[in-house]
Amino acid sequence: MLKSDGMLENVVAVVLEEIHPFELGVACEVFGLDRTADGLPGYDFAIAGARPGPHATHSGFAVDVPYGPERLAGADLAVVTAAGIRRTYPEPLLEALRGVVEAGGRVLSICSGAFVLGAAGLLDGRRAATHWRHGEALAARFPLTTVEPDVLYVDDDPVITSAGTAAGIDACLHLVRKVQGAEVARDIARRMVVAPHREGGQAQFVNRPLPEATGESLAPLLDWMRHHLAEEASVEQLAGRAHMSPRTFARRFQQETGTTPHRWLVGQRVLLAQRLLESTTESVDAIAARCGFGNAAALRHHFGRRLGTTPLAYRRCFAGPDPACEPTTP
Repeated sequence: MLKSDGMLENVVAVVLEEIHPFELGVACEVFGLDRTADGLPGYDFAIAGARPGPHATHSGFAVDVPYGPERLAGADLAVVTAAGIRRTYPEPLLEALRGVVEAGGRVLSICSGAFVLGAAGLLDGRRAATHWRHGEALAARFPLTTVEPDVLYVDDDPVITSAGTAAGIDACLHLVRKVQGAEVARDIARRMVVAPHREGGQAQFVNRPLPEATGESLAPLLDWMRHHLAEEASVEQLAGRAHMSPRTFARRFQQETGTTPHRWLVGQRVLLAQRLLESTTESVDAIAARCGFGNAAALRHHFGRRLGTTPLAYRRCFAGPDPACEPTTP
């Protein structure tokens, strides 16, 4: 059973030699800076490893790690930074990570940190993400895990796994947003000068063959689609706007976005619905119409598939304390 939804105070970044400085820096930047003077929550933040003492990094300098596995006792969140793909990992550290989850806390991995969670048995029966280069290795090593190789992060509470480098920022801000609200996540993101929210199902930027056909990027069309989410548009119509055959258009769309036109459009509509639920008091029916879902039932369906919750539950969590919501269609 998870601790209180508002419990995100004791945060520990977990490292192994050789430390990947960027991934460690993600945890330090989100949870390790004191922003209480700006009215933001403070975190009891620490860095722990399999042992205390200096740890080498991939960049040629050392990091003095003050704590061993015992620091994870009582942690609300353990952020396992990139740790490389190893044959074995220190058992005391794995046991401490299992203890975090057993005590009702959460664990979050960045990049190859997912292999540490897998070795601890915390990915068994769960969905997980990692850097696209490591997806096949993760699936082969932990066959009880459903690896989603292209996404930015996967939230299978209480285990959150993310892809490489910047996707770790997305996963950390997602958790802050989930536990402490959209406003806190936005303010932290503003200080970090990053996007406050990227949907976990968004595709990673993976190596893909370049399209055979030459021509302009689909960026203008994607921008048009974002501004016309309430309008129905078939693949044939979109292909016509892009001056391509439907088959060529579908292939180009997959190559540029990592997904299909329908899935991309649904994702953008859900994202708009999230913003409207957070920032307006419009009814769910009205929001469904503005986003192109047509009615509240369709919005609830796609909201549930994408986010695992209902529009009203999302509004209660993220519209801020005591929102002045008018009666809404459930």
